[in-house]
Amino acid sequence: MTIRKPAVAGMFYPAGADQLRQDIGVLLCNADSPPGPVPKAMIVPHAGYVYSGPIAATAYRSIMPASRDITRIVLLGPAHRVYLEGMAVPAADGFATPLGTVPINRATVEQISGLPGVRTSDAAHKDEHSLEVQLPFLQTVLETFTLVPIVVGRCDPVQLADVIDTVWGGAETLVVISSDLSHYLPYDRAKRIDAQTCARILNKTVTLTGDEACGAHAINGLMSAQCCRNLKVEAIDVRNSGDTCGDKDRVVGYGTFALH
Repeated sequence: MTIRKPAVAGMFYPAGADQLRQDIGVLLCNADSPPGPVPKAMIVPHAGYVYSGPIAATAYRSIMPASRDITRIVLLGPAHRVYLEGMAVPAADGFATPLGTVPINRATVEQISGLPGVRTSDAAHKDEHSLEVQLPFLQTVLETFTLVPIVVGRCDPVQLADVIDTVWGGAETLVVISSDLSHYLPYDRAKRIDAQTCARILNKTVTLTGDEACGAHAINGLMSAQCCRNLKVEAIDVRNSGDTCGDKDRVVGYGTFALH
């Protein structure tokens, strides 16, 4: 059995299980309880917990009522560490965090591995944080689940939409898109740009760019999926690192969006 080891434990979130549980517990406790039904898909930020954790926690608070029902997570995030054309699934059997190992849903991974634009690459997953930082939250709020992890590079949204439609499933499946918004802009400018990006996401745009959201390719693919067409998009929490950590000279934008 091959296990992908955590790459950013001790940097983006605590490396110790007890401290990690405590930190996530505090974030979830302080998060608002979003009204409305449990999302079928979410867009969630992926920075260090001190920066984006409060915004991410709002998303994960929204799925707590379905903690027993959601048993498969389709998790898509951008490639930060390697250049990637298309999408990459892992050959590994599980992804480890300080809270334990999440098993890969090999049946689903094999189902999509032959689709256009999909390749198998453990190298694309090895040091990637955009997927990893979501796992401790999921391990905390869900009773048990399997994982379909997909790193997204430069990708045709139609190809990605085909993957999402293939794995959409029913109430047992939650699709999570990992993405931050604008990067390293002054606070006021970031607020303006992120507000524009938020409006485009709410309108289900399929033409986001990397300057607007680092997970733009994954978001565009989600909004292009047939299964997404009848869903409502709701902005749950949109803030930036200037709101959570105080430094407003160069901030990173974060947004949590629910599709239901």
